[in-house]
Amino acid sequence: MNRVLIGFKRHMIAVPWALFRRLVPRQAAQSRRVVGSLPDDHRRVHHYVVRELPRLGRPMPPELVAEALALPLAQVVSILDDLERRKIFLFRPGGRDVAWAYPVTVERTPHHLSFSSGEQLYAA
Repeated sequence: MNRVLIGFKRHMIAVPWALFRRLVPRQAAQSRRVVGSLPDDHRRVHHYVVRELPRLGRPMPPELVAEALALPLAQVVSILDDLERRKIFLFRPGGRDVAWAYPVTVERTPHHLSFSSGEQLYAA
């Protein structure tokens, strides 16, 4: 393999393989630090949204998350705000319902997914 393509905005950028191999361990370590620093309820909310978004098949309202996880709605909204602010885990177009929860989205992308359980959606 001579190069790796990395998506940046709407473009694909070729990265030399040697550079990519040096960057991967750094990025993995940074991701571990970020994820490891998340409070437990942040992780619970994110994992729930990622797991259930394919089943729901439409943007997920915070009320659904709050009810499912037995958390106060205000706390769930605060957690969603924080996760979105970090620009790592989820995106709420319009600032309310979760449409993207990496690695999945209910919004149309070029990457269609079909699960063995029948759910269909897109890769983020």
